[in-house]
Amino acid sequence: MFGKIVDVSDKIIKVENKSQKIQANLINIHVIFEFEKIKIVGEIIGMDEKIIEILLIGELQGNIFISGIVRYPSIESVCRVIYKQELELIIGSQDYMDPSNLLIGSSSLYNGYFVTAKVNDFLSQHFAIIGNSGCGKSCGVASLIQNMFYYNKILPKNAHLVIFDVYGEYHTALTKINNLSGINVKYYTTETDSHDLATEIVSIPAYFLEVDDLAILLNVNDHTLLPILEKTLQYVAIFKGNSEQAIKYKNSIIAKSLLDIISSGKTSTQLSDQIISTLNKFNTTELNLESQIVQPGYTRTLKQCLNIDANGKMGALQFVIEFLNQFTTVETFDVNRDELVYTLEDLYDALEFALMSEGMLNNALLFEKANDLRVRLHAILNSNQRKYFEYNKPFIEKEQYVKSMFLTDTTEFAQILNMNFNYVDDRFAKVLTKIYMKLFFNFTTSLKVRASFPIHVIIEEAHRYVQQDNDINVIGYNIFDRITKEGRKYGLILGFITQRPSELSTTCLSQCSNFIVFRIFHPEDLKIVTTISSNISMQDIEKLKTLRPGNALAFGSAFRIPLMTRLNLPDPMPASTNVNLESYWYN
Repeated sequence: MFGKIVDVSDKIIKVENKSQKIQANLINIHVIFEFEKIKIVGEIIGMDEKIIEILLIGELQGNIFISGIVRYPSIESVCRVIYKQELELIIGSQDYMDPSNLLIGSSSLYNGYFVTAKVNDFLSQHFAIIGNSGCGKSCGVASLIQNMFYYNKILPKNAHLVIFDVYGEYHTALTKINNLSGINVKYYTTETDSHDLATEIVSIPAYFLEVDDLAILLNVNDHTLLPILEKTLQYVAIFKGNSEQAIKYKNSIIAKSLLDIISSGKTSTQLSDQIISTLNKFNTTELNLESQIVQPGYTRTLKQCLNIDANGKMGALQFVIEFLNQFTTVETFDVNRDELVYTLEDLYDALEFALMSEGMLNNALLFEKANDLRVRLHAILNSNQRKYFEYNKPFIEKEQYVKSMFLTDTTEFAQILNMNFNYVDDRFAKVLTKIYMKLFFNFTTSLKVRASFPIHVIIEEAHRYVQQDNDINVIGYNIFDRITKEGRKYGLILGFITQRPSELSTTCLSQCSNFIVFRIFHPEDLKIVTTISSNISMQDIEKLKTLRPGNALAFGSAFRIPLMTRLNLPDPMPASTNVNLESYWYN
């Protein structure tokens, strides 16, 4: 069929079509130009009755395929269809049961052949799975996860796979995996009234929240408000402390805040009301409205000293000032946060006091900005969202908390966590995802043996959460960007599932090494895919526009060349199929 070479132009070789027939089934099939023990690999990209066009893609050197062209076949080269053993060097080992191999799917070109990747090449790098709605993304993801466990001579019992499941569609797809010996799937949900005993409601200890977590939780978009949150965490530790030093410091900050109110220049009535309101909320056994103020000849309570006379004056105000001054001598206090347990309610009280103690009440503009924090936290406390920070168990360290996430109720090890975020809105799902990602990042980076507890996180609808948002300007970093740049060496690997790569953080996408791309046709998304890999051609891009559901282009560091792949249907399927209108409309 293949005659002599008649033309060489860039990477395109034209050879004679000896059969003088157009065989469309040979398009995209690989061929070998062999000469002097050199094997140049090409791909048939076009043919007519006279000429066959072949795109050169690489070279076989021994048992290794090397992508790219540095030398061309000679005019005397013999062109032939690739042999089976040579094909495996390009599309991957056909022994997909080998623990070192990961089954991706079936070859779209070669019937009976599979596309595989080395586990280390694919899963030790960040990856992205891209495609329009309805193209088979969810089924493809479910298939890949099932392949990790179904087709393996040795089960990966030490895996740690976390799925942030935005629609709650992977629950059914994981049930069969859960039946494998020694393999467990642990289910978490944001359904606060769930009665499923096999599912645990998402619960993060409120005392885990740091300044940046609170900024994300309260949707802070102004970095100047961070000191208020820092004060909040300082005060919550003080207010929850019972030591003599803690109480003295608490008396000091209450007294100083009351003195700030007195010096604000407001009317006596306003001062009285504000001091009473403050002491009703914040007080100690030594400093409260019933505290005794002793003066020569009589003793009155602090509250009595705040009474307004007939002239609208607070006659005993000086006595109140002298009483408060005796508490202001404590300047510093070392907060001991070891095993300190507090709730969102405690944080709310501390935030209120932080607003007051910072003199916000005397600065209307600043108070209005900072008061938004209190309003947002109050809204969370009065919604179901508060339940995600109610941890009704004994104090736990962050490291133990992360490890406990991978333990079932019977203390068996769970290899897969399914985090169902279907019952919260996008904004709060993003909040929970970021807080968990920071926990995972801090956990993996603190391990004494680097990457000894690898965690793989798959984020569905990643374009909703992994964005170029304002975090970098507010808290100084974006947790997803940080992980994609630094997490790999610590064993924290991200997988992004998205239908809109153009809306995803460019930093995160640029750090991905492997891609599985289903059908896409939006110009901006096609443009992004074109630029994320150097070995994807415009011909490959054109193929993406017309791919059938379940078919994808796999490329990246785990693949020798871009490969057209048909991902197998998962068993069982995820709950992601389109609505069956016939069954609803006509039955």
